[in-house]
Amino acid sequence: MSMELKNRIRAAGPSLRTLGRWLVLAGLTGLACGLAGAAFTWTVAEATALRGQFPWLLFLMPAAGLAIVFSYRAAGLEHDTGTNQIIASVRGGARPPLRLAPLIFLGSALTHLTGGSAGREGAALQIGGSLAAGLGRLLRLDQRNTNTIIQCGMAGLFSALFGTPVAAVVFSLEVINVGHFHYAALFPCLLSALIAAGVPPLLGLPGERYVLSGAPDPTALPLLQCGVLAVGTAVLSILFCVLMHGAGRLYQKYLPNPYLRVLAGAGLVILLTLLEGSGDYNGAGGHIIQLAVEGQVHVPWAFAWKLLFTALTLGAGFKGGEIVPTLFIGSTFGCAAAPLLGLDPAFGAAIGMIALFCGVTNCPLASLFLAVELFGGGGLPFFALACALAFLLSGRYSLYSSQHLVYSKLDAQLDEQYKKDKELEKEHISC
Repeated sequence: MSMELKNRIRAAGPSLRTLGRWLVLAGLTGLACGLAGAAFTWTVAEATALRGQFPWLLFLMPAAGLAIVFSYRAAGLEHDTGTNQIIASVRGGARPPLRLAPLIFLGSALTHLTGGSAGREGAALQIGGSLAAGLGRLLRLDQRNTNTIIQCGMAGLFSALFGTPVAAVVFSLEVINVGHFHYAALFPCLLSALIAAGVPPLLGLPGERYVLSGAPDPTALPLLQCGVLAVGTAVLSILFCVLMHGAGRLYQKYLPNPYLRVLAGAGLVILLTLLEGSGDYNGAGGHIIQLAVEGQVHVPWAFAWKLLFTALTLGAGFKGGEIVPTLFIGSTFGCAAAPLLGLDPAFGAAIGMIALFCGVTNCPLASLFLAVELFGGGGLPFFALACALAFLLSGRYSLYSSQHLVYSKLDAQLDEQYKKDKELEKEHISC
């Protein structure tokens, strides 16, 4: 064997060792996340079905809220910040404890069972992140590898719930520091997401898929109409973020006691449900999303109702996620607004759904992949335009306060807030 060949084999050693390591670690993470995601999907579906069968479960919402608050306090997680903690942990912050997984699982199930307006992905990111962090502690991984395996957990659970592995991977890489991809985590996250996405269908739980209808040819007028819809969606994304964060602050300001907060939130949701009457805005509302992408919406202001229900539920301390409500709000807004602009309501619902997701998460690439995996490749120029405008015009607003925007949205320079955060981190380390 020549010396050159030996050198090449020796040079390939680190890559092969890394490949072997992540085949095992990401594979285990994906399998665990797939099983947990399947269990969570089934549990939420059963809870939703039970609530539909027994509407009186709505009146147990105060008891469910008290149980959630008590369980978190008993576990020493009363100051848990939810998805924000998972995002911060990838940058080397406090690792999510393993006990967070069963807590968020149970809390989300109780929220859905009793009619709270919440989604699943917030719980998915927390379950996946805490399971992966627990595996990292068990295997005594160093900080960088632990950061990567937490992203594997995020991608795995997201993928298991929605059946969108590529979007899940890009989201887990993009949401931490918008504008800065951790490319070394690409293969581990993709392997974890692909394995996790394959588990629920084997258990009879298919992922989300929609049919895109009413898409026009990408000519000047439809592109302009789509652009106007995207601008409206960007404004709605700002309103959504402001209300979500503002509701939590108002609850804490006037009701410092978490038990009183959750009781007040439950009371408000029950009152609104009785006043509104349909029950469409309790739970995740997946059936309403399906109707919207088929071109049907019960009332033009359905998006406003869902926004209010979600802010009151999650701001009070109930558990769940914001992304499925985001898809609900975006699809119903797009369905109602599209005919006013000369677009097909079903197509408008698809554009509104993806654009609002982009606006509230600041993840344009993940949004594009989500569009492709949910709706197929048709209409891609319209989705790209809507995501670009929603990202640009949503400013610094985000559902996740721990998210970093590395670059300014207005020009190619480091974001001022990002620079300040980095300087504070350096000062903290030096101290």
